[in-house]
Amino acid sequence: MKPKRRSKGVSLKGKPRRLGPRFRRGFLFAEEKHRGQPRKSSTIPYIAHLMGVASLVLEAGGDEDLAIAALLHDVVEDCGGRDMLKEVRRRFGSRVARIVDGCTDAYTLPKPPWRERKENYITHLRNADKDTRLVSAADKLNNVRSIISDYREIGEFVWSRFSGGREGTLWYYRTLRDEFLRDKRDRITRELEISVNELESLAAMKIIPAQKIRMVEA
Repeated sequence: MKPKRRSKGVSLKGKPRRLGPRFRRGFLFAEEKHRGQPRKSSTIPYIAHLMGVASLVLEAGGDEDLAIAALLHDVVEDCGGRDMLKEVRRRFGSRVARIVDGCTDAYTLPKPPWRERKENYITHLRNADKDTRLVSAADKLNNVRSIISDYREIGEFVWSRFSGGREGTLWYYRTLRDEFLRDKRDRITRELEISVNELESLAAMKIIPAQKIRMVEA
């Protein structure tokens, strides 16, 4: 019998990677700065998204710096702009700050127009370093999985949560998928490709949301 193949990022030998006090400080910093912020149109604490992105990064073989950057990838955009970036650099070092900066598409509130921001961010990704692309891809994968789950629950209403609406949101994630696939596929970009394809298929079918099914059954 042939041995089962394991996904890249899962170590077969050696000691488990350890996360030290810096990671704990990063988690507490992220929780403090995003406290009170929910995910889009929900009551889910925003930290749930940040934990999900950090989990994907670690499962893909990311080290402590990458995991911390995953926890903090939205803190500049949502919690203080360039002054916050300076604080991230002071607390967690230049590598973490560089990745967080690379995952940021706005430094001011109100943010620039949505389409302009997203087009600029995609252009930026084309020349981004490997670390930034890894954390960014994990962020987008977590987002797409959440959209798929919500779409099954509430159907087409999900698009009202997004500034780009239905067509803009599909364009954005389709373009991100294609951009990340310019590199050799890895654990995260393979899953991103699968998830974006699934989202496109669901949107094309315009499925009946689970909420309506439960109402009919009742």
